[in-house]
Amino acid sequence: MAAISLLWAGSVTAAPPAASQPSAPTLPTPSTDPFYSYAESLEGVAAGTVLRTRPVPYGYNNLTAPIRSTQVLYRTTDQRGLPTTTVATVLLPPAAGPTKLISYHMAYDALGSECDPSYTLTGTGGHSQTGTFEQAVITGYLAAGYTVVVPNYEGAGQQWTIGRQSGYAALDGIRAAEALLGLPASTPVGMAGYSGGSVPTQWGAEVAPTYAPELNIVGAAAGGLPVHLAHNLPYVSGSQSWAGVIPALIVAYQRAYGLDTAAFLSPTGVRITYEVAGLCINNFASKFPGLTDSEMVAPPYTSLLEVPSVVAAINDNIMGSTGTPRVPMLLAVGDVDGIGDGVMVTADVEGLARDYCDRGVPVTYAQFDRLSHAEAFIPFQGQTSAFFADRFGAAPPTGNCALVGPGNSLVPFPTP
Repeated sequence: MAAISLLWAGSVTAAPPAASQPSAPTLPTPSTDPFYSYAESLEGVAAGTVLRTRPVPYGYNNLTAPIRSTQVLYRTTDQRGLPTTTVATVLLPPAAGPTKLISYHMAYDALGSECDPSYTLTGTGGHSQTGTFEQAVITGYLAAGYTVVVPNYEGAGQQWTIGRQSGYAALDGIRAAEALLGLPASTPVGMAGYSGGSVPTQWGAEVAPTYAPELNIVGAAAGGLPVHLAHNLPYVSGSQSWAGVIPALIVAYQRAYGLDTAAFLSPTGVRITYEVAGLCINNFASKFPGLTDSEMVAPPYTSLLEVPSVVAAINDNIMGSTGTPRVPMLLAVGDVDGIGDGVMVTADVEGLARDYCDRGVPVTYAQFDRLSHAEAFIPFQGQTSAFFADRFGAAPPTGNCALVGPGNSLVPFPTP
C-alpha cells in the first residue's frame, strides 16, 4: 500500500494560498459548465475544428501560476465513428522559441467530471497526489520550452479505457491546438502518457496514419499500459489495492457500448457500480479491497469474462489491433511480482512491443523490475524526457527490438 499511496492517494486538502500567489477562481465542474455544451449540428464539421475558446488560470491546490492557459472545445470522434466534442487545455511556455508541441495525457481515470484535466489544471478544488505529480511533469515541459496540450480524452461521458475514441480525442486536440496557435501541420509533436494516459498515447499513435496523417508526430511514449484487459481482470481480482477497477470498467463499458448490465450483474455488482459511477481512480481503486470478479456477476455467470457483451467490449480495445504506428515508440512497464506491476501485465506490454517490432516500428521497450505501478512512474518520466530530447532533436530513430522477448499473445479473448 505504501507504493500505491505514492501515486494513487486520495484527495489532498488544499492549503491556504500564500500571500504571493493569487487564488484560483472557483469554477463549475464540467458537467454543469455551459462552456462544455455544444447543441449545434456537427454535420460537415471537420475533426479537430475549434468550436469555442476561453482563457483560464493554470494552477493547483487553489493557487495559480503565471502560465498562459486556454481551453478549447473542439470536434472529435467517438468509438463508433460518430462526431462528438471534448475540451483540451493549451499551455504556452514562459519563454518564446521554436514551437515544440507535447500532447500530454494525464492519468485522470475518471468516472466523474470533476476529475477532468481541464477542470483540475485550473487549480480549482481538491487534488489527488496523482494529479499533482503529473502537473509537475507538465510544468517541467513548459519550463523546458515545450507548448503543451492536455485533452479530456475520455470525452464528456468520462468513458475510461476506451481506445480509439481516446486516440481520436488526443489527435484532434493536437489539431485544435495548432489551429488556435496558428501553427502549421509540420510542427513537431510528441505524445506521452502513463497508466490511463497511455491509452490515448498508444491508440493515438496507432490510428494517426489513417485518422490524422497530416500531423508531424515525432514520437510517442506510453508507460503502464492496459494492453489486453482480459488479462488484467483476473490479475486484479481479489487485489487489496486495485480491485476497484473492476466495477469502474463496467461503468465505462456501459457508457461506451450500452451494456445491459441488469442481465449479468449481481446485487453486489449493481451496488458497487453505482458507488463508483462518479469517482476518480484515487477514490475507487482501493475502495473495495479483496473484491473478486465472481462477486460482480449473477448466475449462471461466474466471471465477467463469461459475459458476451463484456468480452466483445474488451476485444474492441486490445492495443495493437487497429493499426501500425509510423513513429518511434517508447513502451514501459514495471514488474513487481513476476506477473505485472500490480495492475498492468508486464508480458502484455512486452507482447505489444514485440508485435510492433515485427511490423517494423522502432520500439524502445523498458521494463522496471521490482517496481510497482506507482514506483515505475518516475523512471518512466525520466526516460520519456530523454526520448523526446532525441525525437525533437531529429536524432535517427533507435530501439532495442533485438532484446524484446515474445511476451504474451494478444489475440482476442474467446467470445462465450
